[in-house]
Amino acid sequence: MAYYFEEPSRTFSEYLLVPNLTAKDCIPEKVSLKTPIVRFQRGETPALSLNIPLVSAIMQAVSGERMGIELARSGGLSFIYGSQPIQAQAEMVKRVKNYKAGFVVSDSNLTPEHTLVDVMALTAKTGHSTIAITADGSPTGKLLGIVTSRDYRKGRTPLETKVHEVMTPFAEMVYGKEGLTLSEANDLIWEHKLNCLPVIDDQQQLKFLVFRKDYTAHKENPLELLDHHKRLVVGAGINTRDYQERVPALVEAGADLFCVDSSDGFTEWQYETIKRIK
Repeated sequence: MAYYFEEPSRTFSEYLLVPNLTAKDCIPEKVSLKTPIVRFQRGETPALSLNIPLVSAIMQAVSGERMGIELARSGGLSFIYGSQPIQAQAEMVKRVKNYKAGFVVSDSNLTPEHTLVDVMALTAKTGHSTIAITADGSPTGKLLGIVTSRDYRKGRTPLETKVHEVMTPFAEMVYGKEGLTLSEANDLIWEHKLNCLPVIDDQQQLKFLVFRKDYTAHKENPLELLDHHKRLVVGAGINTRDYQERVPALVEAGADLFCVDSSDGFTEWQYETIKRIK
């Protein structure tokens, strides 16, 4: 049924906004678009706020890992779509969280007895050319050295060459001790012209890696949305069916918050989902 408006219509051109006094310090650099995205009590600081008021839809064609990375780097937030297997969604979340970090747990590790074949295979798998060499090949083993793409020449260095023959040994490495701040780590990187700084404990066990490229990326994206570990913030979409299996996997992957993706948000199913998760 048609409805007739009896009052006159208006257009934008009929309105004029009259500004108040603009102070000299009112400049774009001082404008904040910080927006809380979680509930909080009056007088409290929100647990999570966006640096720009923009989130992406929980859709397969919109919110993949690439959107998650780029939107967080700009200060917004992406919810990785949940219309996919649980493990696939968790891997997407994990890749966003690992894209940039201040203190990174090494995901590329070998022992001194591995060969250049293993180095090249691991680099092809992870996309990382910096490989930590530990006594047991684990991310937290005793640090013995480090290998980068500068330590060998493809096509020239024999593939059967042992890692210990090309790695930079621990005795020649610059490293940080567990407990140093990110600022102190970056100072060491700049002072010694490093691309990567290993961080170890008192037993020489590898704890983290700090990369020069992460510092550079932060300076180029001052509004990027980071968690307390200096990793990108990312959300995940969940449904009201398999959330009991999906949520734990996403939490383990590093998801910072969840959004219930539903065609109808006013049902007992949504209430039950949120209640159980809390």
